[in-house]
Amino acid sequence: MIALIALCLAWEGWLAPLRPGGSLLILKAAPLLLPLFGILRGKRYTYQWSSMFILLWFTEGIVRAWSDGGLAARLAVAEIALSLVFFFSAIFYARLSRR
Repeated sequence: MIALIALCLAWEGWLAPLRPGGSLLILKAAPLLLPLFGILRGKRYTYQWSSMFILLWFTEGIVRAWSDGGLAARLAVAEIALSLVFFFSAIFYARLSRR
């Protein structure tokens, strides 16, 4: 989750923003802060709902990998990979921490 936040900030801030000088799409990292504290504290319920929440970034990564080119497409593939790693990790954590 932290790596995905860093990727989103770097991507839209200076690596390959939609507009030169950055864009407001950098704000896509802000909703990732909502589940961050629950994730860091190991709250099972947060892992459950954030596993579905993270699919928004997976979807955005798929769209950008398909439509963008160059560095932006490679960053989109990294976003897809990070969101999938989080998705499966969250599912396995929620399953293993079952009461």
